[in-house]
Amino acid sequence: MGLFKRIVISVFISAVTLSCQEARESTSSEDTHLTDFVNPFIGTGGHGHTFPGAALPFSMVQLSPDTYNRGWDWCSGYHDSDSSIMGFSHTHLSGTGRGDLMDIMVMPFVGEVKWEPGSRENPDEGYRSRFSNEEEDASPGYYEVYLRDYGIQASFTVTPRTGFHRYVFPASDESHILFDLTHGRPGDKEVEAYLTIKNDSLITGLRRSSGWAKDQYVYFAARFSKPFQSSLLNTDGKTDEQRTEAKGNQIKGVFNFETQAGEVIYLKVGISPVNEEGALNNLDIENPGWDFEQVKSQAQTVWEQELQKIQVESDDEAKKTIFYTAAYHAYLAPYLYTDADGKFRGADKRIHTAEGFTRYTVFSLWDTFRATHPLFTITQKERVAGMIRSMLSHYDEYGLLPEWPLMGTETFTMIGYHAVPVIADAYFKGIRDFDVEKAYEAMKNSAMQDHFGIDHLKKYNYIPSELENKSVSKTLEYAYDDWCIAQMAGALGREEDHQYFMQRAGAYKNVFDRSSGFMRGRKADGSWVAPFDPTYSSHSRSDFVEANAWQYTWFVPHDVQGLVELMGGEKKFISKLDSLFDVSSDIEGEDVSVDITGLIGQYAHGNEPSHHVAWLYNYVGQPWKTQEKVRKILTELYDATPDGLSGNEDCGQMSSWYILGSLGFYPVNPMGGVYVLGAPIFDQATIRSGDGKTFTIKASNLSGDNRYVQSVSLNGQLLERTWISHQEIINGGSLVFEMTSEPNKKWGIDRENYPPDQIDF
Repeated sequence: MGLFKRIVISVFISAVTLSCQEARESTSSEDTHLTDFVNPFIGTGGHGHTFPGAALPFSMVQLSPDTYNRGWDWCSGYHDSDSSIMGFSHTHLSGTGRGDLMDIMVMPFVGEVKWEPGSRENPDEGYRSRFSNEEEDASPGYYEVYLRDYGIQASFTVTPRTGFHRYVFPASDESHILFDLTHGRPGDKEVEAYLTIKNDSLITGLRRSSGWAKDQYVYFAARFSKPFQSSLLNTDGKTDEQRTEAKGNQIKGVFNFETQAGEVIYLKVGISPVNEEGALNNLDIENPGWDFEQVKSQAQTVWEQELQKIQVESDDEAKKTIFYTAAYHAYLAPYLYTDADGKFRGADKRIHTAEGFTRYTVFSLWDTFRATHPLFTITQKERVAGMIRSMLSHYDEYGLLPEWPLMGTETFTMIGYHAVPVIADAYFKGIRDFDVEKAYEAMKNSAMQDHFGIDHLKKYNYIPSELENKSVSKTLEYAYDDWCIAQMAGALGREEDHQYFMQRAGAYKNVFDRSSGFMRGRKADGSWVAPFDPTYSSHSRSDFVEANAWQYTWFVPHDVQGLVELMGGEKKFISKLDSLFDVSSDIEGEDVSVDITGLIGQYAHGNEPSHHVAWLYNYVGQPWKTQEKVRKILTELYDATPDGLSGNEDCGQMSSWYILGSLGFYPVNPMGGVYVLGAPIFDQATIRSGDGKTFTIKASNLSGDNRYVQSVSLNGQLLERTWISHQEIINGGSLVFEMTSEPNKKWGIDRENYPPDQIDF
């Protein structure tokens, strides 16, 4: 991995908020800052798909190096295994399974002007530069690297809508800064671009492209701290040094300087989805000066404030690094999508103004509805309503709630309509600063459309295998979302809707095959798909999405007891659940989904369908097995290296699981307001919910051997139930786990102490 230098924030500027100051005052003088424990290189190796560059929480800009722009493991543009850099672009995806963005790429270099990046095998073919992991550094809001081929030290920091570059050049009369508007993923086609030279220190432009994000606009405005002596513009491979504007496709520009040894040239780049004026306005409002260190310090202070929302205590610094890096990753997405004046480009491609809220984009909802959004209701309560209003804005512009919106466009990636549980969860937790009636209308409309197999669901109350790909997974996930709609309908007095959606919420029963004990593909005539192998996976054509029957059979988070009954009672359910973790990890099929990773038996922690499964033992009176399995996942499938994630980070979900699991609880039903108890791995953790209250979690006698819970007390009272509520956390208090080396097989074994599907709020 790269050399991870810890950077101590020593200068606090006026932007530090009172809440951040109070958080700092609560820490010991011997404590380092929490940003010191963030390692942005975690997840940049293996299949984590994260980026190491500079970003702020939920910001528009993610300024990061691109080492390659092809292949699955380069969805973020960077992989730890590489040794050369193409350049530094201003937008990146964090941990996704598909690639896009990498807009407005900049590359400093010296010597002969080259217009193509060259190859990883031979960087000398183009403007690439070799680098060493030992000569790069990253911390929250900051990234730097030494470009070996050019002798340039490159450093970067950000504001929410701007990237700030600092280049230390060698002595040369051929120093250059390249803007490559063609650069992006191979499938992300540049459909329109322009670059305009306004004067000798200001340029503006547009990169409009169509890839995973259809018809995406990124306008930019860039200011140089030193006037360039000359410039070259390149259109479709043709170079012209006389022009001040280039339009069309394949647009690039090079800006030329003479530099002394050690001379610093700064570059500030503002971006906007709206227009050139918006980009320039964002730049001038957010980043008016040239004090790089001040902007860097401000970025790190903002991150410190976010990380202070949960403080953990442990002598194990590696665990703290994993935890705070997880918090860092969890708070990158969704992305800011409004300019400083509130304008944004909607899903209808028209320009709108966000009145009274912040518009967000990049919602990886199939992943993040499970743990990330429930985490936000604890640590990002002030942002949740804005996220939901963003979803309702998308509904106004497009007619449906978002599924996987990317830079204002709908990608229709993955399955379900998982904006529904996010909205319902917020409503039932008392976060209602949005139009509730419109939200319910939008939820219902998404569930009543006739696309993506929903027409078949309405007809059969399951989705027949021969009529729709991924039929079982869709049936199960629609059933859960429909249950969430039913609860909203009941709360709003729509009794007829409540009954209808509760009936649909039971659709999971129609794809459970009692003879095999698995969820299984079923045809329209009621017969089961054969042959059947629960270990079989096909990424392209299957009854399951990125999983197999072993992994999806457990997805009934709204009715676990109903699933227990289907399986023949608690003993059979427990036996089946034990087998999940004990059977061979072999996956059958010629087109096995690459997302099935992080295997313990057939449990696949590297992908989201498995994330709630280890917690299900609490529902059948064996919570010690949850404690055992969760500890194994936390300690064996996460570490503080570039390979430290067992699968795609997925915009925060992989990290959110770690945050909640390491604290000792998890929302099996993301909309139920119920957190199922496991066992913490930190001696103490303090959650600040933002209302001036704190919730403290203590683990007495915690050690490597003491992984089991002897007893739990909440606010001084022994807790016999194996769950706590969202409100109990938000109200503040103390949760104490007494840890032991042997399972306590008497705690939590009575049915009245099992977690409910939902509580009354």
